[in-house]
Amino acid sequence: MRPILLLLCLMTTSFRSHPEGPNKPAYQLYDGGLKATTYAKLLRQAADADVVLFGELHNNPICHWLQLQLTKDLAARKPGALVLGAEMFETDNQTPLTRYVQGQITAKELAAQARLWPNFDTDYKPIVDVAREQKIPFIATNVPRRYASLVARHGLAALDTLPADAKRQMAPLPLTVDLTLPGYRAMLDMMTGDANHGSPHGNNGDMAANFARAQAIKDATMAHFILQNLTPGQTLLHLNGDYHSKNREGISWYLRQQRPQLRILTISSVELNDVDKPTANQRNLADFVLAIPADMTKTY
Repeated sequence: MRPILLLLCLMTTSFRSHPEGPNKPAYQLYDGGLKATTYAKLLRQAADADVVLFGELHNNPICHWLQLQLTKDLAARKPGALVLGAEMFETDNQTPLTRYVQGQITAKELAAQARLWPNFDTDYKPIVDVAREQKIPFIATNVPRRYASLVARHGLAALDTLPADAKRQMAPLPLTVDLTLPGYRAMLDMMTGDANHGSPHGNNGDMAANFARAQAIKDATMAHFILQNLTPGQTLLHLNGDYHSKNREGISWYLRQQRPQLRILTISSVELNDVDKPTANQRNLADFVLAIPADMTKTY
């Protein structure tokens, strides 16, 4: 009997030390150099920043969940000194957004008065509701889409014909756009189909350049309204698509043109087959890289 008991003990020990499979983390955080880091470090650095640009993947639930956690934790760490802002709200929808956050209208009334994204209820409403519960200012930062569409069709000069009220809903004009910045350059190359020779000339080139300029008016407007609503000692947590802030371009570039000393922290979201194995492509995308399994379920 003793050999059998010994064998059973060894088998039990073996099963305990060799689980059926590895852990399956929903995400992994890295610093800009792709060294694994922690949410606690992200929170500490975010609380010390003037502006946090959270570059999300719009349909990824992990992005939205982590945005919600960061909102709650920053609100607890910086009571009265947190401001929220988001690409998902256009500047001409500021009044209904403010009225909802201040408890003056219902969610149904907000939906009727503002142009909400289709995934608002699942992905953004929980964050807006934290602002409502804790009276945290929430800023609509994005240019009204009709003006971005106007630029995409006819170029920046088309904005000059708009009335003064419309111009107050966007970054000050005339707008400087540097089409040599890698992010805008990539748009040109993608639309012209030639990464080596694409240029903003000819019909395709003009369309590509105007598409990049439409992206720029969004970036510049978001930066403008971030700065308009930021005071010393505050942290403004801004939610935006990853392309608007990765590689410290887009919104971040426009912020630094006006306030070079601004403390900006960037978060870039990526999907990987193995979150434990980032590649060189993810290096220096941002101060923090949020790696999420590529097969993560989507919100739409």
